[in-house]
Amino acid sequence: MQQRLTSLGYWLGTPDGRFGTTTQQALFAVQKAAGIPRSGVRDPATAAALDGGTKPSPKSTTGHLIEVDLAHQLVLIVTNGHLDGVLNTSTGGGYVYYDHGSRQVATTPTGHFTTTWEVNGTRVSSLGVLWRPKYFVGGIAIHGDSSVPARPVSHGCVRVSNAAIDWIWASGSDPIGTPVWVY
Repeated sequence: MQQRLTSLGYWLGTPDGRFGTTTQQALFAVQKAAGIPRSGVRDPATAAALDGGTKPSPKSTTGHLIEVDLAHQLVLIVTNGHLDGVLNTSTGGGYVYYDHGSRQVATTPTGHFTTTWEVNGTRVSSLGVLWRPKYFVGGIAIHGDSSVPARPVSHGCVRVSNAAIDWIWASGSDPIGTPVWVY
């Protein structure tokens, strides 16, 4: 199962035959791409999606960029229209919250942006702790977190697993200047 996920572009690290959090994250991603219930386990519908080769289609066709598909809650690492990696994500949850006394709605902005700054480590903000954030608009970043559920729950950032953001850093997939499309 891990080898099939990897062959389709779902990132889970190196296949090792053990069901851990990165495998669960990859299963969430394929379930999201297939439009089936997000259980994080290999049930019959998920097996059918894997057997059928289900994977998302990037919108971009040239260049290297990050795509954030809000409807499916997926991050796609794309080079010249080819999927380099697909990640489960949790983006803005749509709820009301208060930051420094100001009423906000937890939404992830849509549009074409660029990674403008990053922190190679922990950053503590007024809204929480971000692991290795890569900012693409204001205080909104793609960042690691120990909790990445299969539904939108963030304040607006693009939350991926700590292991996934470590891979993004190690692979050089999102250096400063990388286009980030959020749709």
